Amino acid sequence: MVLDALGESLRSVIKRITGSANIDEKFLKEIVRDIQRALLQADVNVNLVMSLTKKLEQRALNEKVPAGGSLREHVIKIIYEELASILGESRQLPKEKQTIMLVGLYGQGKTTTAGKLARFLSKRGLSVGLIAADVHRPAAYDQLEQIGKEIKVPVFGIREERDPLRIVSDGMKQFSALDVKIIDTSGRHSLEPDLIDEIKRIEGLAKPEQRILVLDASVGQQAGSQAKAFHEAVNVNGVILTKLDGSAKGGGALSAVGHTGAPIIFIGTGEHLEDLETFDTERFISRLLGMGDLHALLEKMKENIDEGRAEETARKIMSGHFTLREMYEQMEMMADVGPLKKIMSMLPGMPGMRTDIDPEELQARLHRFRVIMDSMTDDEMENPKIIKSSRIMRIARGAGTEQKNVRELLKQYNLSRRAVKGFLGNRKLRRQLMKQMREQKASDE
Repeated sequence: MVLDALGESLRSVIKRITGSANIDEKFLKEIVRDIQRALLQADVNVNLVMSLTKKLEQRALNEKVPAGGSLREHVIKIIYEELASILGESRQLPKEKQTIMLVGLYGQGKTTTAGKLARFLSKRGLSVGLIAADVHRPAAYDQLEQIGKEIKVPVFGIREERDPLRIVSDGMKQFSALDVKIIDTSGRHSLEPDLIDEIKRIEGLAKPEQRILVLDASVGQQAGSQAKAFHEAVNVNGVILTKLDGSAKGGGALSAVGHTGAPIIFIGTGEHLEDLETFDTERFISRLLGMGDLHALLEKMKENIDEGRAEETARKIMSGHFTLREMYEQMEMMADVGPLKKIMSMLPGMPGMRTDIDPEELQARLHRFRVIMDSMTDDEMENPKIIKSSRIMRIARGAGTEQKNVRELLKQYNLSRRAVKGFLGNRKLRRQLMKQMREQKASDE
């Protein structure tokens, strides 16, 4: 998962809150210090950290707990809202005909991102063409052409042509019948005047609806100044942060860009062409806090498994129906979707599992859990509370395993159930997710 260290630190804070017998002023101050430390280690600007945690502390100490809620849930909700506030507004690409121009400096991952974006959009039913307008970097056209072959998307370029405007003009004509045209522009080592002039001229010719800046997350807080400069040059209306998976400075880049007025649209989460995720501030924070991201999981599942089955499981969880049967469904689908560690970060409660162990060991562990559940009765799957010592003994014997493994499964279930409960307690996020699911279903139809 992206920002592993920050997520682990924040989840530890949440565990402290949920496990505390008494939440008083001293305890809240300790929690605030833990959050400060986690954010600073993730390279978030120190002034922003101090402002955020001061507001967090004031709200936790002074706000009245809503009727029917608990102080623990209220404090977690405050943490969630304040963390979301530092990332700014996110924006989604419309599913319609459009021209997209990618801009950015050298070394930011722009050409690879062009391929990732083309794959993402074509997977959603849009016809896509890539235009190789980087005339300065050697082999840029060859790289984009190779990516296009891999994802089965056409690429237009003119080898040895030094005029990017001619390439863009001819490429736009060549791909006029396609839904989406993605222009991969040239970069530079710095924001030089000729780069600004070139992208301005391309923007004037192509008139792209989307002007997206590609930024390497490892630049940290400097991402803010770069985003601002490009924004002023060509009115950037979206940002893609790349290499967020391995960057200790990812928190700095996210928060810096979030305050430039150029919304983050996607994040790159790995080296493979499928490692591009839509960015949604509230869902992102939900994953960091261990509450999962059911919408992202549903999107991932749609690419690989039965759509109806995935949606039905997600809707059951969203409605609060989370038994061992839903957990079993999760584990079955995880095996079909992709890299285990990434998928686990999307499941409520699963980020709390150890992910520093070997992926094969994790896969074996989940397989063992499924075998154990296969030895349970329907009543036990629907109502795990009835599983006591005698039943644990019988289930272990039927699964050919030890009783401690059955108890481990029940412990993981309870962790997941609490995470789901915390997720559903955030009404705003729940309503937003249900709306997105309805809109996605309508667009698919």
